[in-house]
Amino acid sequence: MNKRLLLVVLVVFFVSGCAFVNIPLYVTPQPLQEKVLEGEGKTKILLVDVSGFLSETARDSGSIFREEVPLLLRLKEELQKAEKDRSVGGLIVRINSPGGTVTASDAIHHEITEFKKRTGARVVACINGLGTSGAYYVASSADEIVALPTSVTGSIGVIAMRFDVHDLLGKIGVSTETVKSGEKKDLWSPFRPSTPQETEIMQRIIDQLHGRFIDVVAMGRKNMLTRAEIVKLADGRIYTAGQAREAKLVDRIGYLDDALSGIKRSLNIQDARLIVYHRPDTYRGTIYSDADRLPPVVNLLNVNGDSLSLLPEVRFLYLWNP
Repeated sequence: MNKRLLLVVLVVFFVSGCAFVNIPLYVTPQPLQEKVLEGEGKTKILLVDVSGFLSETARDSGSIFREEVPLLLRLKEELQKAEKDRSVGGLIVRINSPGGTVTASDAIHHEITEFKKRTGARVVACINGLGTSGAYYVASSADEIVALPTSVTGSIGVIAMRFDVHDLLGKIGVSTETVKSGEKKDLWSPFRPSTPQETEIMQRIIDQLHGRFIDVVAMGRKNMLTRAEIVKLADGRIYTAGQAREAKLVDRIGYLDDALSGIKRSLNIQDARLIVYHRPDTYRGTIYSDADRLPPVVNLLNVNGDSLSLLPEVRFLYLWNP
C-alpha cells in the first residue's frame, strides 16, 4: 500500500478530535523530470516507450483517485521536452505493443517523424517482445528497426469487428426499433445483418486504410523494399524476428544495448548519456524499467464507465487480434 495513503487511513480511523490532516487523495500527473539511466558524455539519447494498446484515450488506472496520461499525450510531451534540449542527439523508441486504433498509430508515427525532421536526431525503434500491426506502423518512422531475437512483428493490415446479436435477441424475445434519416445511417449495426452493399462500403474503407499502411511502410523501408514487395508481405501474417530480418522488415536482430550502440556509431561518438523522462515518485532505474507509472494505490472504488456499454463501439484497428 502507498505509505501516504496508509497514513491517511490510519489518521481517519484512529485519531479523533482536534487535528485535521489535509492530504490530497487524487493523484495528478506531475511535470516530467530527466533521469540518466547510464553512460556519460555531452550527448543525450532519449528512451521512450510505446507499449500496450495504442489509443488516443487514457488507460483505466483502476482507481478514481489517480489520473493516467494517455500514451499519445505522454509521448508528445516527452518529444517536446527533448526538442528543447540541444544535447539530445538520438531517440530510442522501445516498442512492446500489438497495435491499436488507426488514428493513434498514425498520430504517434506522425509525432516521431516530425520530431526527427525538426531536430535531425537519429531514431531507432527497438521491438521488445511484440511489435505488430499499428506498433510496426510506428516503428516505420525510425531510421533503423532493431528486433529482439524472441520478438514478433508484422501483422500489416487493418481490421474492424462487430457483434451480430440479432438472432440472440430474437431467442430471448427482445427486438429493436430504429428511426433513421437515411438508409445507411445504422450501417454495421449489431442488431441486424449487414447487406452486401454495406459490407462493400466497409471493405472499401478497410482497403484505403490498408493502402495507407503500405505507403507508410514503403516510405520507412524505401532503401530496403519496394512497394510491390511490401504488398506481398502485408497479408496480415506475423513474423518472428528472424523471418522479419530475412524479409527486410527489420534491420537488425539485437537488444536495447545494441540499439544504443548503433545510435552512438551513427552519431560518431564514443560516449552518451541514456536518459528517460519520468514523473516524481515513479521508478525508472534501468533500460528495462517499465514506462512511466504512478505508484500503486488502494482501489477503494473502481468505476469503469466503458463497461456500462452493452456492446463495444466499432473501431478501425491496426491491431493483431487473434
